Amino acid sequence: MHPDLLTRLDRIADALDRLSPPPATPASLDTADAFVWQGSTGTLRAVPGISGVDLDLLRGIERQKRLVLDNTRHFASGRAGNNVMLWGARGMGKSSLVKACCTAVNREIPHGVALIEIARDDLSSLPRLLDLLRDQPRRCILFCDDLSFETQDADYKSLKSVLDGGLLGRPANVLFYATSNRRHLMPRDMMENESGSAINPQEAVEEKVSLSDRFGLWIGLHGCSQDIYLSIVDTYAAARGLDQARDILHRKALEWAMERGSRSGRVAAQFIDHFEACCDMRGAPLEKTGPESRS
Repeated sequence: MHPDLLTRLDRIADALDRLSPPPATPASLDTADAFVWQGSTGTLRAVPGISGVDLDLLRGIERQKRLVLDNTRHFASGRAGNNVMLWGARGMGKSSLVKACCTAVNREIPHGVALIEIARDDLSSLPRLLDLLRDQPRRCILFCDDLSFETQDADYKSLKSVLDGGLLGRPANVLFYATSNRRHLMPRDMMENESGSAINPQEAVEEKVSLSDRFGLWIGLHGCSQDIYLSIVDTYAAARGLDQARDILHRKALEWAMERGSRSGRVAAQFIDHFEACCDMRGAPLEKTGPESRS
């Protein structure tokens, strides 16, 4: 081979080495209680504080709160835990519940768990992350918010293998928490509710629901009643120190929910934000506090 060609190939190889991302190295999980996994670079970015609401402010989901808190507490204390799937109505506090439980457990057990957020688009790099965490002494909860798959997606098959069934298996120090608006994470066509065109249509259904079976705790959060919605409003108002007449607060809160077309914890929090902003310096509510006042 010509010497000039060898020189050029060496230069190309050096340039490719410079362009390629650095090899992933185990991150120190003692620097923070929360991290964000960056799949493109294979690194963990520490988060100074977990954004969210306090666990005591989450109302109307007492049973779900107890299940997630107990599972997280058991895992942080060195016992076995289950993967958790939170599914259901939008705005009812699925992701807030995960973050609040981890924060509460770390108050009880300092550095009990590290919450690591992984984006839906980075699930293909999940095996790399598990390799980094496998030999870490600290217990970790991987959290994927708003997880769902379309029919043509293949990532759900790799996720099934990672959660349960792969040769390496899930590391003993890792759990997977996810939230979704879909009960089984994948869409179910109307055809599947009838006979379908397959010889055995039930097999296609079983394939789609098999991923959700990998979660030992499968917890539903449903839409709230008017009484629960007003209870959430009262809780947020008390936490903000809003000393308002209850009948005025409730009337305005119901008007807000009616114009939004839904009742949920998120709608209650948005109402309180707006209501507080529309109060004068003495704390008296303005005449109009609904969304129509912004038009």
